[in-house]
Amino acid sequence: MTQSFERARSRARLRKIGGNLRIIVSAVVLSALWLLMSGVYKPLVIGLGAVSVVVAIFVAHRMNKVDGQPIQFHLKPIAFLGYFLWLLVEIAKANWAVTKVILSPKMRMRQHLFLVPYHQKSDLGQVIFANSITLTPGTISVEVTDGNFYVHAIDYSPDDDAAIADMGARICATESSAA
Repeated sequence: MTQSFERARSRARLRKIGGNLRIIVSAVVLSALWLLMSGVYKPLVIGLGAVSVVVAIFVAHRMNKVDGQPIQFHLKPIAFLGYFLWLLVEIAKANWAVTKVILSPKMRMRQHLFLVPYHQKSDLGQVIFANSITLTPGTISVEVTDGNFYVHAIDYSPDDDAAIADMGARICATESSAA
């Protein structure tokens, strides 16, 4: 009886240490992102960044206490980095295509709203997929239904379906089997 009590106490201690470590890592990552993206290193800006980080961590911690379901990150880091680099190239290509449409004297747009099925195993994978579609200029994820996203494109071509399916498959490849 005492061994199981000790094991439970030890697991509780490890969970607490893991939670504190998660808070510290989150604070460091958010602070680094704030500093890198702001590019301004004056005391007021750094102070506002620190306040923003504290508020963001407080809200995330509070949300975790309310629903008790922390976000699970079941991604393969190297595969996700490869996907991220691929996405940056695709965003650049899409920027060029949208620029040509906008600067064209006749501005011929072929707007289209279409369904895109998703096959990601985790909620995080689905969010990454929807955000990747929206990050790509000229497309936006409008609505989520069971197993599908509604996507709007300002210059639709039939090749867009295959390109978005490829994007979805690449995201599925970044998910680990634990998802």
